[in-house]
Amino acid sequence: MRTRDVMTHDVIVVRQDTLARDAAHLLAERGFTALPVVDELGVLVGLVSETELLRHRLPQDPRKLVHGEPAEARVAPADLVGQVMMTPVTVTPNTDLAEVADLMLEHGVRSVPVVHEGHLAGIVTRRDLLRSISRDDWIIEAEIRHRLDMIGSAGRWSVEVHCGKVSIVDKMNDPADRHVADVLARAVAGVTDVRFVEYAGS
Repeated sequence: MRTRDVMTHDVIVVRQDTLARDAAHLLAERGFTALPVVDELGVLVGLVSETELLRHRLPQDPRKLVHGEPAEARVAPADLVGQVMMTPVTVTPNTDLAEVADLMLEHGVRSVPVVHEGHLAGIVTRRDLLRSISRDDWIIEAEIRHRLDMIGSAGRWSVEVHCGKVSIVDKMNDPADRHVADVLARAVAGVTDVRFVEYAGS
């Protein structure tokens, strides 16, 4: 599967001159974990996440001072998104989802902007990846059957899916068609593995 199969296309973005407080409000209101930052041409220039917006923003509880606890030195929070945004890890619409997952885990991020020719094309999140691997087996099976019908007569292919693992029987035992069937099946959201079982019929 590719990023384009699961990414969100209609992305809420902010600019560098957006108030950090307003960006924080968007995250809280929409349930997002990060927002892409773009310029006036839609070119991605950064990413602002919960981490950057929380840093130095919560004041120390003054009640601590009443009990004689020493005041901690605090850094004044930045006002604008451009002052706190980070340079994001990015992918393209054609990036393999396995690579996207590896990037998220390696860099400890929950979302990754999708860029095409420098412009923001979408965003993919851990939730998108989880959604793609948690589809019901019967839905995956039906979609694979529909795709395989395009390269053979009805009833040629037998398909079974268990926990995302796909078993396919080709009654014609055609290696060339098996390759096409393998590609089509692996492109279905929720598929974790594909194997072919030899046809035992006459």
